[in-house]
Amino acid sequence: MQIHLVNDEVSARQFITLPLAIYKNDPNWIRPLDKDVEDVFDPKKNKAFRFGKVVRWLLQNDNGQLCGRIAAFVNDKYKNKGDDVKVGGIGFFECINNQDAANKLFDTAKSWLQEQGIEAMDGPINFGERDRWWGLVTKGFQEPLYCMNYNPPYYVNLFENYGFQLFYEQVCFDMDPKSPLSAKMWERHHAIASDPAFSSGHIEKTRLAKYAADFANVYNKAWAGHGGMKQMSTEQVLLLFKKMKPVMDEKIVRFAYYNTEAVAIFTNLPDLNQWFKHLNGKFGLLQKLKFLWLKKFKPNKKFSGLVFGVVPEWQGKGVDAYIIGESAKWVQSDASPYTEYEMQWIGDFNPKMLNIARSLGQVTRSRNLVTYRYLFDRQKEFKRHPILN
Repeated sequence: MQIHLVNDEVSARQFITLPLAIYKNDPNWIRPLDKDVEDVFDPKKNKAFRFGKVVRWLLQNDNGQLCGRIAAFVNDKYKNKGDDVKVGGIGFFECINNQDAANKLFDTAKSWLQEQGIEAMDGPINFGERDRWWGLVTKGFQEPLYCMNYNPPYYVNLFENYGFQLFYEQVCFDMDPKSPLSAKMWERHHAIASDPAFSSGHIEKTRLAKYAADFANVYNKAWAGHGGMKQMSTEQVLLLFKKMKPVMDEKIVRFAYYNTEAVAIFTNLPDLNQWFKHLNGKFGLLQKLKFLWLKKFKPNKKFSGLVFGVVPEWQGKGVDAYIIGESAKWVQSDASPYTEYEMQWIGDFNPKMLNIARSLGQVTRSRNLVTYRYLFDRQKEFKRHPILN
């Protein structure tokens, strides 16, 4: 087997198309948009290049056929609570069911990371934000949400046989959004709703700047500094909202206010993969027209939770139940098309958020992903991600 650096347009294209052979008989795989993967490796599109660098390789068997791929990266901004070593990352791993092939890919990434002064590697993760391409599926091998990793079950053995250890689990929950919330949830909701100082509303596409400021205020107080989450400026949020605007459903992006100050956010989006799975990875003119047609005539029945947060001064006082209840009023109405709901992953190190998710009602664990860590010093004590307070 030979390993080859991705260093030109041909090999970059091979990196994108290699998964087609791995998943050709897997009905649950949804081909990501080529552009969404390519953007990760484009310095003009990915701000992670300001703080790091990335290298990609392809693996070829003795018959000249491609049989695997991997990316390795360093990012000065990538840190987890409790880290006492310099940690790099690997991601975009794909491989045939062959441990020797997997070991060749892992060894290549490890050697390059060691040359960069790195002492451990986490994977499979993204060269960038944690909201996409993060973790290995270990349970729940079903259609992935938009920009969520998906893999065959045998990848678990490829990672663990090499020596990767479980750093943290990424728990996903789903539920029937039409099922009633618990009586306790409504009781807590009513306690807040009876206070005239509280109000709730959904985002308006014509006033994105106002809601970007509200989102940034809540997000930074609730999450920045927790589990690797970074501060977000109003400008960053506004840019994100503008990107989301064509697919945003205003009714499922909700805010709660105390007087005029935003105190909670509940951000959801239609699951774009329910449309994109019909586009075969492409998003040229014809696919854009097809997408618009699908969006108009094929209502999306599944939506996914992206961000939920309550500012610290109102946590544990019922505001979480209030914003959930206000959201449920519309989602459970006849006007709502949604019959499926899945939350993006929550780290097992975040019991507070896990408890909020479980309190939504009749939730079940839909899938489980894992972020693995491999310490280069095999004698060093391995520690899992610490629990957040």
